[in-house]
Amino acid sequence: MTHYEDVRQNLRATTRTWLVTGVAGFIGSNLLETLLELDQRVVGLDNFATGYRRNLDEVKSFVGPERWQRFDFIEGDIRDLDACRRACDGVDYVLHQAALGSVPRSIVDPIGANGANVVGGVNMLVAARDAGVERFVYAASSSTYGDHPALPKVEETIGRPLSPYAVTKLVNELYAEVFARCYGMKTIGLRYFNVFGPRQDPDGAYAAVIPRWTAAMIAGDAVYIHGDGATSRDFCYVANAVEANLLAATTQSPPGSNQVYNVAVGDRTSLNELYATLRGLLAPSFPHLQRAEPIYRDFRPGDVRHSQADIGKAAAHLGYAPAYRIREGLSLAMPWYIAQAQGGSATRIAEPKNQLC
Repeated sequence: MTHYEDVRQNLRATTRTWLVTGVAGFIGSNLLETLLELDQRVVGLDNFATGYRRNLDEVKSFVGPERWQRFDFIEGDIRDLDACRRACDGVDYVLHQAALGSVPRSIVDPIGANGANVVGGVNMLVAARDAGVERFVYAASSSTYGDHPALPKVEETIGRPLSPYAVTKLVNELYAEVFARCYGMKTIGLRYFNVFGPRQDPDGAYAAVIPRWTAAMIAGDAVYIHGDGATSRDFCYVANAVEANLLAATTQSPPGSNQVYNVAVGDRTSLNELYATLRGLLAPSFPHLQRAEPIYRDFRPGDVRHSQADIGKAAAHLGYAPAYRIREGLSLAMPWYIAQAQGGSATRIAEPKNQLC
């Protein structure tokens, strides 16, 4: 039995109360689904700025009416301290996922990014502190590494931020560290590396690359690559991020708290390789993709050239052992992506048979 399996078993035996901010979003709704399946009580907070009611409806259909009764939803904004206080009341663990993501969006609207990510982040820390929560786990970002060229990325070494979004996520880390020092809070930041999977929005100017490309390929639309396609990322299936959150919230390791951790797999995949993999997975069902090729554009401002995580710290302190590499994650998520692109109903994602140790 892996450490994560042991944690899941222990959670089934003991019901705790969790707050998930951004619960109607991509990662938040996946956290909600897992926690309800583990018979936990969940409070969710969302203002639907980037989340969707359909994500909550999908979780409800998957977990069933009995487990759904364990979920309390608050429609509110993390920039509203009173809403944050209501959400934190009686909560054991906070999983703070709410944010305005996207490097390009932050370049267009730095004030909006700062308001949601920095002001909202401080509000949540204050509310969690005053409610006496056991641990505050928050979504950090690999964008914090900025222009530091070394690979793989190690938590203790960062460069200069390349976007307003990166600045806001670095400020989240600084505030969490200060709240730990000043108020004795237990905080853990999770630096996500290009998380993908079911319920990730394929639409809009700031959609993530995998759902956007998949939807475009199915529709026969052009797929654009910024740069020469050699830009690389450490793509991380969403179940890995869910694992990291649950491990971080429940860790009993004294060195584990008041730290930041990389959440990834430790691989590098170029955009050219990603395109080829997606085309290979889709072509059997969509023959028009057999000879499809991407269109190359200029590099995008604020983008990091290469990204790859060292996950040794999370493995040592949290017992993190991601189960999904990119190919496995894409294979699992593809039925959901296809169903969404074709306007069909949601498809339940099965657990993988092969795990990465």
